[in-house]
Amino acid sequence: MRRRQLPPSQWLFDPSEWPGEDCVAAGADLDPSTLIEAYRHGAFPMPHEGELLWWSPMRRGVLVPADLRVSRSLARSVRRFDVTVDESFEAVIDACADPSRPGSWIDSPIRDAYVRLHRLGWAHSVETRDADGTLVGGLYGLSVGALFAGESMFHRATDASKVALVALVDVVGTDGLIDTQWSTPHLASLGVTEWPRDHYLEVIATLVDAPPPPLWA
Repeated sequence: MRRRQLPPSQWLFDPSEWPGEDCVAAGADLDPSTLIEAYRHGAFPMPHEGELLWWSPMRRGVLVPADLRVSRSLARSVRRFDVTVDESFEAVIDACADPSRPGSWIDSPIRDAYVRLHRLGWAHSVETRDADGTLVGGLYGLSVGALFAGESMFHRATDASKVALVALVDVVGTDGLIDTQWSTPHLASLGVTEWPRDHYLEVIATLVDAPPPPLWA
């Protein structure tokens, strides 16, 4: 899907004014231009108790593609599943938004905002499918230059979300970076590390203006 250009955002995201905590701002809106401007400056939205909050973790979870760890069992799973890209974006985000999932935070405004970004060519999904084509896992996020900002992933079969991440690394390539927002023990086992906020912002300053992966150019 060809990415459409967006008008300038009416909102300013200035890291020099942010507090030394993960939550850096509240308010604004979820217009496409606002979201892309936020990600370009290292912030992302996540609502809490009905309020739109913007976050830029002091310890940022990142996956350098070359650092991906693929265990033997995961390598077998990679061969067992099929992977597609951008074929079922809405099904993926709806699975990630399932309210029965622990820590579910994707509400209707967030869902609609990212579906709109997908239709504009900025948001993308990677889908994992079993032998009969059934969706059993996946992830979604934004491609901004050479930065892929991961938003959420899900699985209905063992290793299905991990297989989607392996495929994402192939798409992003060695010149890109995958943002996972925060790190978890699960993500750390796959090669995700933590960077201080200042270092993350310094690195993405050039990545967001670099050419995107060829698949999403």
